[in-house]
Amino acid sequence: MLVSRSQEKEMGKDAYPKIIKEFGGVYNDPRVTGYVEYLGRKLAAVTETPGEQFTFTVLDNPIVNAFATPGGYIYISRGLMALAGSEAELAGVMGHELGHVVARHSSQRMSKATVAGLVSGLLGGGRVGQALGSLYLTSYSRDQELEADRLGVRYISRAGYDPDAMTSFLAKMGANSRLQAQIAGRDPDEVDERDIMSTHPRTKERVLQAMQLAGARAGHGLIERDGYLQRLDNMIYGDSPEQGYIRDRTFIHPGMRVSFSVPEGFLMHNSTDAVLALSEKKKIIIKFDDAEKPFEGEMTSYIADNWAKERDIQDLAATRLGALPAATAKTYIDTRSERLLVRIAAIRFSPDRIFRFMAVAPGEGVVNLPGAFQETISSFRMLSQAEAAAVRPWRVKISRIQAGDTAWGLGRRMPFTKLQTEYFRMLNGLDEGDPLVIGNKIKLVIEG
Repeated sequence: MLVSRSQEKEMGKDAYPKIIKEFGGVYNDPRVTGYVEYLGRKLAAVTETPGEQFTFTVLDNPIVNAFATPGGYIYISRGLMALAGSEAELAGVMGHELGHVVARHSSQRMSKATVAGLVSGLLGGGRVGQALGSLYLTSYSRDQELEADRLGVRYISRAGYDPDAMTSFLAKMGANSRLQAQIAGRDPDEVDERDIMSTHPRTKERVLQAMQLAGARAGHGLIERDGYLQRLDNMIYGDSPEQGYIRDRTFIHPGMRVSFSVPEGFLMHNSTDAVLALSEKKKIIIKFDDAEKPFEGEMTSYIADNWAKERDIQDLAATRLGALPAATAKTYIDTRSERLLVRIAAIRFSPDRIFRFMAVAPGEGVVNLPGAFQETISSFRMLSQAEAAAVRPWRVKISRIQAGDTAWGLGRRMPFTKLQTEYFRMLNGLDEGDPLVIGNKIKLVIEG
């Protein structure tokens, strides 16, 4: 171990604000955050280090994810909470992350990293969090995952929960991964790099092995399903109002009062600082963002003298998108293997705000890039106050199964544009053919 506990604390503390910013902030619902804090304290009390200070944070992020950083920082996304079906399942996730912290797995990975670079970061004082870098989302080893599962099983069993919840939630994570791959047009067995299954490569067999090692028995302990579901009622699902919404091929941000659409065949991804749209097989990538600093002057000057001043700019021209002054240009980026075509646009939205589009394509995507770029920027428009006010977030709605309900019918009540039945089954942990029991609580997604 080349990293001391005091250095772990410093790393976790330094990384905390960076992680909060990168993952969309803290979810602003005391009812949810207080509940996770309570559950975290309950589990921490039965670890081997009950006196250690842990920090439990719910991230305002729709991606199903959970991770831990050195110093006792545990992060749970609201996307993961919406997928979980009981308090025992959430406890299983948190117990697993506590296992990583107690076993000091992040520090083990850092100790195996390039020693010179790590020590340099540690000696940098305030830059100590930079040593964390990509490590907090880097995959753990198989042995580390098994140990975290074994410890997690131990903790949730000690806290009175059924350890089999770890396997039931693993099945839900797998179903979610397959559905998201299907939506994106990928192989259902292909795991997205942002998915929790890529950062926690676990299988049912490994979890069962961990239960055996921990001496835990499935079917013994609390599940707490109904109470947990009720805590999810009205939780934001998908994109948050602060980040804007992706609705099929359209991005709408009611706060900034802007909207644009991408061409057929593009899949959109939202993040805290940009929107990305990727064509099939990523032949074309379109990025939309907000200029970091104000700029006084024409948009042609902004591109030539600021944004792309280090590039060889071609076809620089002033234009207008509706009533908004704008400018467009093209350039090229040479990589080791190929030349990339880049089209850019800057839009003066207000005296102190500039929005930007960038489209990039390698060889085979070049021929279609101009059309896709022009279609995208031409769709950019300002929303009226009434239009912005009419856009509502999606929320989790807890309901009960009624006589005559079917998975197909309940799925059709949700705002997804495709695979509604599959979404309903995934959210509720149902396999195809599983019966719907009248009176049971279920999760739906509604707009409003």
